[in-house]
Amino acid sequence: MKIFTDKIDFKTKGNCDIIDITSELKKISEKSKIKNGILNVFIAGATGAITTIEYEPGLVSDLQNLLKKIAPESGEYGHNKTHSDRNAHSHLRASLLGPSLTIPIDNGKMVLGVWQQVIFTDMDNRPRKREITVKIIGE
Repeated sequence: MKIFTDKIDFKTKGNCDIIDITSELKKISEKSKIKNGILNVFIAGATGAITTIEYEPGLVSDLQNLLKKIAPESGEYGHNKTHSDRNAHSHLRASLLGPSLTIPIDNGKMVLGVWQQVIFTDMDNRPRKREITVKIIGE
């Protein structure tokens, strides 16, 4: 069994900024030389999330609008009463999608649907520097 770890570093705009990280994950998967196993993608932090979507402008906008409706910035949140950053909505949105995703690796390729891309969503209310950890386990 082999374990391979890498990172993806980038800057975001915040406020539901959605970034397609699929091509970076493919590069890391190829670099690992692992033919069969699992790839785990993880964002450390409480205001970022990772999921999949068909990455096209209509759905990207739809996801952003859905998150803004579910947890509006102007909501009455206990977190905002005790923290000056006023980003309770960011934490709530991120918790709905979650910080990680696991993808099978089969014959050296990530197993994704034809229209399925892996995305990072920055829910925070300001631009951020982000670091995603990618860990691949297999043989």
